[in-house]
Amino acid sequence: MSSQILNNFVSYIINPAILVIFTAGFFLFVWGLVQFVMDLNSGGEHEEGKQHMLWGIVGMFVMASVYGIIALLDNTFDLGAFSSTPDMGRWQDINSIDYFGSGR
Repeated sequence: MSSQILNNFVSYIINPAILVIFTAGFFLFVWGLVQFVMDLNSGGEHEEGKQHMLWGIVGMFVMASVYGIIALLDNTFDLGAFSSTPDMGRWQDINSIDYFGSGR
C-alpha cells in the first residue's frame, strides 16, 4: 500500500514538478539567447542575455540532478518509485482487431 502511495506521489507530483521547472529553465535559456542575439545588432549590453542563459542552464542542471538523485535513492533503497518496466497488461486488448470492432 505504501509503495503504491509513493509511486503515485512520484508520478503525479514529483515528476511533473521537475518537468515544469526544467522547462522553465529551458525557456529562460532561450529567452536569454534571444536577448543576446538582439543586443548584438544594436551594439547594446550583452550581460542581461548572458545572465538569463547562465541561470537557465543552472536550472536545467539542478532539475536533472534532482531527478538523478531521486532515481539513485530509489534504486539504492529499492523503493519502487520509478518503474523500469512499463505496464503492458492491456497490450493484447489494444492490439487485437476485435477490440476496435466489438463496440467497447
